[in-house]
Amino acid sequence: MEIKNLEYHKDRWLGGSLSAEQLIAFEDNIIEHWEEGEITGPIHLSNGNENELIEIFKKIGANDWVFSTWRSHYHALLHGVDPKSLKQKILDGKSITIIDKESNFYSSAIVTGTLPIALGVAKALKLKGSDEKVWCFLGDMAFETGLFYEVHKYARNYDLPLYF
Repeated sequence: MEIKNLEYHKDRWLGGSLSAEQLIAFEDNIIEHWEEGEITGPIHLSNGNENELIEIFKKIGANDWVFSTWRSHYHALLHGVDPKSLKQKILDGKSITIIDKESNFYSSAIVTGTLPIALGVAKALKLKGSDEKVWCFLGDMAFETGLFYEVHKYARNYDLPLYF
């Protein structure tokens, strides 16, 4: 599956120009590979929240940092992870641990796994005087942990550029 009409920034494409239909088509293609037994690891799909994520990612800059969970395909695509590279990582069984340093994108299958890292990046950005932001996506389980509250409290107390 190929996603066309891509917008580029610093020699990498920006996912912000993707439509809900393109996101769904990407994951539908992943489902086909799964059903054919071509994916050796677990996958977690995001169908149903495409339009909301597209709106959120309109606020996320190309150089901002995005931290996600085990259900990160849409986040990765919308933040600029190359669809071909992402698809290959998924085919290689790495669906729930997508990392793309070129687009400042990191995900983890560990509940709250990215929270302290996101906090550290936000603090480093503030110390450097950067205008980049850190965006952290998490689920209900992570939101209800003490670690989330500690990270959130620290980020707010020190006015860090960290958004949940």
